[in-house]
Amino acid sequence: MKNSINRRKFIIGSTAMGIASGVSANVNAQTPMVKKGSIKPVVVASGNGHTMKNGGKFNCVETAFNKIVKGDDVLDSLIEGVNIVELDPLDASVGYGGRPNANGIVQLDSCCMHGPKKQAGGVGALEGVRMPSLVARDVMKKTDHHLIVGKGAQDFARNMGYEIEDDLNSDRSRKMWLDWKRRIDPEHYLDPEKREVAGRNAAMDMIKEGIIPEDEYYGTINCNGINANGDICGVTTTSGLAWKIPSRVGDSPILGAGLYVDGNYGAAGSTGRGEANLYGLCSFLIVEEMRRGSHPLDAGMAALKRIQENTIEKRLLNERGLPNFSVNFYVIDKQGRYAGVTLYGESSSGEPRKYAVCDENGSRLEDLEPLLSGSSA
Repeated sequence: MKNSINRRKFIIGSTAMGIASGVSANVNAQTPMVKKGSIKPVVVASGNGHTMKNGGKFNCVETAFNKIVKGDDVLDSLIEGVNIVELDPLDASVGYGGRPNANGIVQLDSCCMHGPKKQAGGVGALEGVRMPSLVARDVMKKTDHHLIVGKGAQDFARNMGYEIEDDLNSDRSRKMWLDWKRRIDPEHYLDPEKREVAGRNAAMDMIKEGIIPEDEYYGTINCNGINANGDICGVTTTSGLAWKIPSRVGDSPILGAGLYVDGNYGAAGSTGRGEANLYGLCSFLIVEEMRRGSHPLDAGMAALKRIQENTIEKRLLNERGLPNFSVNFYVIDKQGRYAGVTLYGESSSGEPRKYAVCDENGSRLEDLEPLLSGSSA
């Protein structure tokens, strides 16, 4: 705990240095207004926002940051960043080559929110479009709705001019699905609970064997950013839980869960077990905590504590009586302060969980701040 406390003090202190003089750091008051042009731009994202480049020169957070500092719209910049991950076949959690559902079909979810314009859009269970974040933006811009799902989402995408592909599996994602399918009884429908356990156990075995990374089981990229004027936006995009029940929609496209942005206070988004996040609408909770004056780190921790409190089913608890999964949040407030938090600081392999950051000092991975020690195992 000593390292966590020291790091927390460092985060709060170092980010505060970049705030214009006269801005209050009083966490008991509402988030103060900021002077236009006084913010240091920053982009935060899940770890794949740093590691994936789709064969190009720049990763997601670098691409988004470079566009933001050039004066481009913040949301457009973030979406161009996540498009890199959506198109990268090496990332099996997002877009093309994402994890298919139990029937081997890739269904994608995404949502976006524009803080200054107070607009949002999303799609769920979308098939055949590699970059669902673009379709989510079109829902925001070109309809009176926030969320379109299933066949209707595909029809909408087709009407907007998107190419509809028959199969978004890559050779890699199809191979992993076949491996998973061979490990379970595909006809085991008479006892759904046992079938769910069998499917999860098969996935956990594949993680332990190093066949798939733990983060790719749950998937997703969330990316949030702020420019010098304090304009905040966010986007989340995913292929969802690996080998999920067909048409399952997780937290990613749901406003307040996978993403929430209030242009006056901040942005938060998530990766990890979507059902746990949906139950508490935790991204909304985080932004509300910042509205009350909390630092992004404290706001994120409040959401993680809520998830821990709500997790009481035995099937979701480990031998310590704690959640047997992890959830991560990526947070920016109106002052440009940021944080990344997680239920557990270590993956099942013992590696520290990290998230992506890009600011004037470049792109890098930073440790997520954990609520609980060890891993979820």
